Amino acid sequence: MTALRHALSFDVEEYFQVANFYDQFPRERWDEVPSRLDVGMQRILGALERHGARATFFFLGWIAERHPHWVTRCLEAGHEVASHGYDHVFLWDLGPEGFDEDLAKTERALAAAGAPRPEGFRACTFTVTRRSWWAFDVLARRGYAYDSSVHPVRHPVYGVPDFAPGISRVPAPGGAGEVVELPVSTWRALGRNLPVGGGGYFRLLPLAITRGVVERLEAAGRPAALYLHPWEFDPEQPRVPAKATARLRHYLNLERTLPRLEALLARFEFTTYRQVLEDQGALRSR
Repeated sequence: MTALRHALSFDVEEYFQVANFYDQFPRERWDEVPSRLDVGMQRILGALERHGARATFFFLGWIAERHPHWVTRCLEAGHEVASHGYDHVFLWDLGPEGFDEDLAKTERALAAAGAPRPEGFRACTFTVTRRSWWAFDVLARRGYAYDSSVHPVRHPVYGVPDFAPGISRVPAPGGAGEVVELPVSTWRALGRNLPVGGGGYFRLLPLAITRGVVERLEAAGRPAALYLHPWEFDPEQPRVPAKATARLRHYLNLERTLPRLEALLARFEFTTYRQVLEDQGALRSR
């Protein structure tokens, strides 16, 4: 019997494109900021290769246009390339038509970099919420097989706390079809779903907690779904004069990200989101 495989993903964006730094780095100035993407991507791909792991890379279209070699390298290493939208805009700021155009633009950028048409999507800052549930209609019409944008937690910006953790099928509200949803992992405690699936929580929580959650999910026969960003593997990145809370969320324990990931890769088997959904019978094998 094949061991349970867990889903690992990376949202491929630059440190200056995160929502915490929108005020410091206006969109029209992004091309003026020196890229540090190579630092994180090299460390990530190196760790995955050392442990024989696979992952899904949700690329911004903006990144794919300017750094197509990273799309190519991910594909050559056997990883999945999926869509993170074009330039990190909240879905409710795009609206349905704008979201459709954003997906199309990203698809063109990925295709120009040599990637197949993406089957998976993750929204900027998990902004598929009840106020943007129409996104499932757009995704279904464009032929996306799965999404990983609904975070079943309480948060001031995003989150759908009553959404069931784990794999589910979401009917598009306008009748365009359905999309398989694979949220990043949470853990039920104190009467609510607690975020444990990656990002800042991966750096904030002790490794023992993250490892313990993955172990418990595995014991229950449920795959974990984790996510990180290339900039989280770059403790040498420039320090931005942002608000104290933004700096804390962004810079906390950056030096621990790589060794913690390596520890998980040594203990568990990780693969792409697409492969986990096939393993679980949520998507047909290709």
